[in-house]
Amino acid sequence: MNESTWIRRVRNLLTQHRCRITYQKTMVPNTRGFLSRLHVLVRSVPRASAFLVALMAIGAVLTVGCSDIPVAPDAAEVEALGAAGKITSAPGPAQLLVTGLQGASGSTIGPGGDLFVTEGADGRISRIDLKTGDVTTFASGLPPSIIGIGGVIDVAFLGGTAYALVTLVGEQLGGSDVVGIYRIDGPESFTIIADIGEFSVANPPNTPFFVEMGTQYSIQTYRGAFLVADGHHNRVLHVTRDGEITEFRTFGNIVPTGLAVRGNTVYMAEAGPVPHLPQDGKVVSFSPNSPTVTSVASGARLLVDVEIGRGRTLFALSQGIWDGVEEGSPAEPNTGSLVRVNADGTFTVITAGLDRPTSLEFIGNTAYIVTLTGEIWTIDNVAGPPFGGSH
Repeated sequence: MNESTWIRRVRNLLTQHRCRITYQKTMVPNTRGFLSRLHVLVRSVPRASAFLVALMAIGAVLTVGCSDIPVAPDAAEVEALGAAGKITSAPGPAQLLVTGLQGASGSTIGPGGDLFVTEGADGRISRIDLKTGDVTTFASGLPPSIIGIGGVIDVAFLGGTAYALVTLVGEQLGGSDVVGIYRIDGPESFTIIADIGEFSVANPPNTPFFVEMGTQYSIQTYRGAFLVADGHHNRVLHVTRDGEITEFRTFGNIVPTGLAVRGNTVYMAEAGPVPHLPQDGKVVSFSPNSPTVTSVASGARLLVDVEIGRGRTLFALSQGIWDGVEEGSPAEPNTGSLVRVNADGTFTVITAGLDRPTSLEFIGNTAYIVTLTGEIWTIDNVAGPPFGGSH
């Protein structure tokens, strides 16, 4: 391999990792081995913004500066995964679409194809035009968070009407608002249709708890009604538009988070109990006609969402390595990932280095990822044929 070819390959490699390279001209023998070692080293360095790494290898001097942009598997990884039957197309790089959201958490795709995101810190639901990235207020005046998390935490549409899930705003935590589901009647008006906090106090779970009203995490439409996952009371509730609340499924201490539905089947992400070890991060499925809970995949830390992508391919969102501060605290920065569910019950990483992601949506073959830091990232070409083999 001549020198110009070697330089080009190194530059391509580093470009895939969002790096810049300064190269001191020198001839390098054994290029393949050097590239392999360089690849491992670059991927092993934590992705902090603006760090520099000096590499000395067989007479070559490289200075590498990498940004904190999440990375997708490179071509070699895609080829290896394809040979193993775990992935058959290369995802695009993560692209930043929106910044500046306040306490972003849950999301949904609305009837017009826009993305709707809850901002718990401000008690607001924002509408994002996915073509332009423009952000407008869809609804405001909802209960904001009072302890740094909670408030309006998720949103779902049923029959063209938006319904917001509000949590951790009750009297036990110093608030005075209703924990439950709010129907959005206008930009600044809403109606409480279900008091989940009251139900939770009257019907405590069988697992240990310390927040009487629970910590509801996600809402999902289901057969003309709603399912609500409570990550603290370890159960999924069924809630009608008339406000009738019943237990749909109860669990041990597994910390249910995100929900997705296909037909009568419910898919649920499990964060697992602290310290949120990889083996406890699971996607499971269940249906109303069977008591069985089926494990679909496991092995990703602190799963916070699950969604069905193109071709019925299942994906999950890992928030990453728990920060260890206290129960309910998020993951360490830049340790999250988008993962694909494989037919053998494992996960394949699609994009790593995400900064505390909270919610995942799909339009076509593009993933939209909301983060706790108020950002929305897009990743194109996340699923490839054969489709539907993940569950």
